[in-house]
Amino acid sequence: MTAVSAERDSARQEMPDQLRSDVRLLGEMLGTVLAESGGKDLLADVERLRHAVIGARDGSVTGEEITALVASWPLERAKQVARAFTVYFHLANLAEEHHRMRSLRERDDADNPPRESLAAAVRHIRDGYGEDRLRELVAGMEFHPVLTAHPTEARRRAVSTSILRVSEQLERFRGAHPGSSAEAEAHRRLMEEIDLLWRTSQLRYTKLDPLDEVRTAMAAFDETIFRVVPEIYRALDTAIDPDGTGRRPSLAKPFVRYGSWIGGDRDGNPFVTHEITREAIAIQSEHVLLALENACGRIARTLTAYGNLTPAGEDLRDTLATAQAGYPRLMSEIVKRSPNEPHRQLLLFATERLRATRERDADLAYPGPEALLADLRTVQESLAAAGAVRQAYGELQHLVWQAETFGFHLAELEIRQHSDVHAKALEELRAGAEPSERTREVLATLRVVAWIQERFGVDACRRYVVSFTRSAADVAAVYELASHALPTGKAPVLDVVPLFETGADLDASPGVLDGMLELPDVRRRLDETGRRLEIMLGYSDSAKDVGPVSATLRLYDAQSRLAEWARRNDVRLTLFHGRGGSLGRGGGPANRALLAQAPGSVAGRFKVTEQGEVIFARYGQPAIARRHIEQVGHAVLMASTATVEERAEAAAARFRVVADRIAEAAHTAYRKLIDTEGFAEWFSRVSPLEELGELRLGSRPSRRSAARGLDDLRAIPWVFAWTQTRVNLPGWYGLGSGLAAVEDLDELHAAYVEWPLFASLLDNAEMSLAKTDRTIAERYLALGDRPELTERVLAEYDRTRDLVLKVTRHERLLENRSVLSRAVDLRNPYVDALSHLQLRALAALRTEPERLSEEDQHHLERLLLLSVNGVAAGLQNTG
Repeated sequence: MTAVSAERDSARQEMPDQLRSDVRLLGEMLGTVLAESGGKDLLADVERLRHAVIGARDGSVTGEEITALVASWPLERAKQVARAFTVYFHLANLAEEHHRMRSLRERDDADNPPRESLAAAVRHIRDGYGEDRLRELVAGMEFHPVLTAHPTEARRRAVSTSILRVSEQLERFRGAHPGSSAEAEAHRRLMEEIDLLWRTSQLRYTKLDPLDEVRTAMAAFDETIFRVVPEIYRALDTAIDPDGTGRRPSLAKPFVRYGSWIGGDRDGNPFVTHEITREAIAIQSEHVLLALENACGRIARTLTAYGNLTPAGEDLRDTLATAQAGYPRLMSEIVKRSPNEPHRQLLLFATERLRATRERDADLAYPGPEALLADLRTVQESLAAAGAVRQAYGELQHLVWQAETFGFHLAELEIRQHSDVHAKALEELRAGAEPSERTREVLATLRVVAWIQERFGVDACRRYVVSFTRSAADVAAVYELASHALPTGKAPVLDVVPLFETGADLDASPGVLDGMLELPDVRRRLDETGRRLEIMLGYSDSAKDVGPVSATLRLYDAQSRLAEWARRNDVRLTLFHGRGGSLGRGGGPANRALLAQAPGSVAGRFKVTEQGEVIFARYGQPAIARRHIEQVGHAVLMASTATVEERAEAAAARFRVVADRIAEAAHTAYRKLIDTEGFAEWFSRVSPLEELGELRLGSRPSRRSAARGLDDLRAIPWVFAWTQTRVNLPGWYGLGSGLAAVEDLDELHAAYVEWPLFASLLDNAEMSLAKTDRTIAERYLALGDRPELTERVLAEYDRTRDLVLKVTRHERLLENRSVLSRAVDLRNPYVDALSHLQLRALAALRTEPERLSEEDQHHLERLLLLSVNGVAAGLQNTG
């Protein structure tokens, strides 16, 4: 038995019984569906490939035999097999998700809170720093996730919703009494939904437009986010004072604030226009107002507190009297439905006002969320004064938290545009030339920002992110353009956020901020906001520019310098982390990344992008969404404590010289590879890079212009394509050369143990290496007919894998992360199956395109795209 085969057997034995049972159940049901749909021959072909790829892992089957098997099928059959493995991965992912939810329920212990929970952080800080410091940290805590439409979700929305329906039926099946009619019906429905998932096209036939992306994000809000957020606040309030929660005013302030780039990010996306931005905020408002209306109505219908037992306070009586005077017919109906129930009456009136706000009935509508909150607090204070504290601070408090968190706009819509676009627009306007269409669009966008603020309030849209900021002039340009857009009207309130993306831009960032402090518009905003300033750090382009190792250390250094700059200039700085979902774009567990940040750079505030498949993964299920937000909240609190900051500072000082040596050698190795003549063309040949655009993942083009070089290629397709080749190069390349430059393995191990940043770097690389398959990667790389490049990439892989294991002192990859290791070991053979199918298509398209008929070319392209979807599902990574 080979080592790989032994690891797989071990992983199978370690799988929890319930998870194994779910995987087996769903797999058997899929097998039944395949046999019913495509006949027993289809199921037999799927099984032949499954056994072959497992055999390849233990050496009993050769790669050539698998290639011959895959080549023996007609293309139509190859597509069916690819679809079968893809659906299998959707079901396996679902089973793992259910296991995670079960584990979270089992670990939910009030007396012994789970690690990385808000309760654990509260206990640690209270014990170590005292009550005053705890209250100070809780009061200042902020978590600002920003949803983006970055095209990294390979699944169609129809597929995602189908998976959710399968999930619901699996939950019902497992919850039914064994042998009952309810279990039988749930089993039938589960089969029905799996059959439909199989019959649902995995590929999009039409390209998404930006409003499709907005509506997709709204599903996460409707199904999860709106109801999970108050549960998080309740958990924090309970952790602070478990005996008093629900019977006193909340000790937990709302600390989550959602933002969105979806419909606002126009950098390189010509389809995001001012009309789209206006429509996006309208869609968001519709969803949040409906959610608030439903929540308010539900609480109103249940709050049947009788006035004689729970008398209304003076403010509540005055508010009802005012409502009666202004809307006598409506109030008469409400009073008739709820006689002598004054608290219920005001909540029913608030529900009607929310409906009117949603329907744009100006006579009855609320002018803004503050007016709604005033009514809710009036009810709350009256209930508390009458002794009904449980009614005041129970479900009604949840509604108060929801209104405080989401307002009437749901998430702040942020605008993003490239600095070059602003520069060219100003050049035209200053010259008095007729504005081009693009310049007119820039001005129209700023007018829409002003309209949004007038309609929904300043907080609905005030941040304007400038991509590729290289000087303070890039920030000043936005303010000057606003004065051109509204020369006689009221200019919008703008917080212009510089985005530093490349290695050179990160190095120059403190100097740019010095220049910003000289700008009158920036100084005015600092005065208005209590000297708050936000800047954004780009992870994707910096990693693509200088390699994963150098980018990690440059980002750390930039954060350290920026934190010092903020202290020196008395600025409350918020760093906005533009992290992608994949490891090659700064992805990975957000809570672990937070604890590895430079000392002083968090200071109780964390803002981060959440992109593509990450949104579905984190917000698809309420229990998982709650765990994610709790983990981040825990990390924000812990990263702001003196102990964590001092530890990181001491480790950074001790290992700085070592880190610099690693970064220099890693950067040299990385640039030597990608600067090789013809590298871009070779990369296009060995990967499905050019075909990825046909997946129609999002509305944004994969390149910023028509150029075909690496510089203009966006980071997402760069990472996505390498993931498909099973090389995962953006997650580890150069690290081996960097570690080899330091001869002292004991010192490197000490850095791994003591420095959270270095540990995070190696752990993330280890995850990328575990998802890399050298044998299959070699087959992809061979398609480029550049053996010297293939040899260089594989040699760096071998070097990196060897040294990462030596530095971490692990016997095998992911040795200390058993759950993840088990998942990777069990998945890899099935991903291999899809890779072999993809290689068949890619090899034919690359080596003999002129000999293909139009029909064969079409089938090969569809096979390629189906396999891309499947590999993305299997590895749970795209870009």
